[in-house]
Amino acid sequence: MTTDTPAPAAPAAPYGTPDAPRVAVRGEARLEVDPDLARISVTVSARGTDRRTALDDLTRRNAAVLDLIKTYGEAVEKLETGSFSINPELTRKGRTENIRAYHGRVHLTAELADFTALGELTTRLSDLELTRVDGPWWKLRPTSPAYAHARTQAVHEAVARARAYAEALGTRLVALLELADDGSENSSMDMTIGYGGGPMMRGAAAPESAPALDLEPQRQTVHAHVNARFTMAPPQL
Repeated sequence: MTTDTPAPAAPAAPYGTPDAPRVAVRGEARLEVDPDLARISVTVSARGTDRRTALDDLTRRNAAVLDLIKTYGEAVEKLETGSFSINPELTRKGRTENIRAYHGRVHLTAELADFTALGELTTRLSDLELTRVDGPWWKLRPTSPAYAHARTQAVHEAVARARAYAEALGTRLVALLELADDGSENSSMDMTIGYGGGPMMRGAAAPESAPALDLEPQRQTVHAHVNARFTMAPPQL
């Protein structure tokens, strides 16, 4: 006795059917928005003929930088020490390993949301001894509403484009089959340099404070796209 097995279901047509034709479109959006944060990099240096002198000077200058940045309170959202190094400089002549001097460096990064404070802070940091300032690099917060706005606009663009195709055939959209976000959304973030990438250094403290820099935030680009598939009512061709 044998049992009849049901016939396998026919696979769905990848491009729709005459009774339910499909239309596939791509929706895109690109927004230009003001940044939320600015990041600066600070490098503190010291040089001495012996290791202890270099370390003492480096420790003092690093403390001065940290104290100055911390006076800006809530304007500074993040302050981190990236790396520390101290290395000997050997004399260029002779075969013996005679040490000529010691070089020390500490790298720090700070993120600020108050751009008025940013201009003042960069100027004051540049007035400190052997202190280099790079940046700022402008960026958006990961939670910025600009990302949601870009996604929404991309969806609206996809629907409008699909509807335009349907109307060109004298018909209308019936249903949404698929809406795919392939992760194309991004912003310029750390890739964009809005002010100086070069250093500002001083060998000694300035006799009087320099005026605060007037920094213009660089607008950020947010891009999103989606792929969408719809079914249409059968057109009369």
